[in-house]
Amino acid sequence: MHRLLACLLLLATTPAWADETKEIGHVNTAITNLGLTRSHRVVVERFTDPEVRGVSCYISQARTGGLSGMLGVAEDPARFALNCTATGTVEVQPGARRGERGEVVFESSTSLFFKETRVHRFVDEERSAVVYLAWSTRLIDGSPYNAVSAVPIR
Repeated sequence: MHRLLACLLLLATTPAWADETKEIGHVNTAITNLGLTRSHRVVVERFTDPEVRGVSCYISQARTGGLSGMLGVAEDPARFALNCTATGTVEVQPGARRGERGEVVFESSTSLFFKETRVHRFVDEERSAVVYLAWSTRLIDGSPYNAVSAVPIR
């Protein structure tokens, strides 16, 4: 039993792969809440890719409020949007994984057990672009929700 609790604690505190993740802001989406519990909201976070300099990615995700949201046991909806932009000279480091499977650069837990939003990076050498794919590990009707963003390498 102690091992199970230790594993759950480890999963809950595992940091994102990104070098820096920062909440930029959020909007409350519940019309009436009376301030008794945390509202349902949409959160905007910024993260940077440790293997690509000069790129910042912004992801917005729905977060469940109410008592279960306050306690951290709510399951957040698998809905999100992604946009990545050049914030300087884009440089893909030699250690960046290339290939059709990409590399995980961001993870965000969206439920207490086994559901996450992940962002993979792909390098499109042919078109000189870095492509980021956000997807949910929860399958909806046989296919996960996903979003994509591309940044040119100049």
